[in-house]
Amino acid sequence: MLTWALIFLGVALVAAVFGFGGIASASAGIAQILFFIFIVLFVVALIARAVGGRAP
Repeated sequence: MLTWALIFLGVALVAAVFGFGGIASASAGIAQILFFIFIVLFVVALIARAVGGRAP
């Protein structure tokens, strides 16, 4: 589960670079939405890891 949390964080950071950095202005809106979605998934994965304990 921690692996998924780190993957979501990485995807969120990439989306942030494209969305907030102005690199791809045509898809900036989509990248900003993806950034927030993956940040939420990252937080959910961290909470699930903390509550669930060790992965099987």
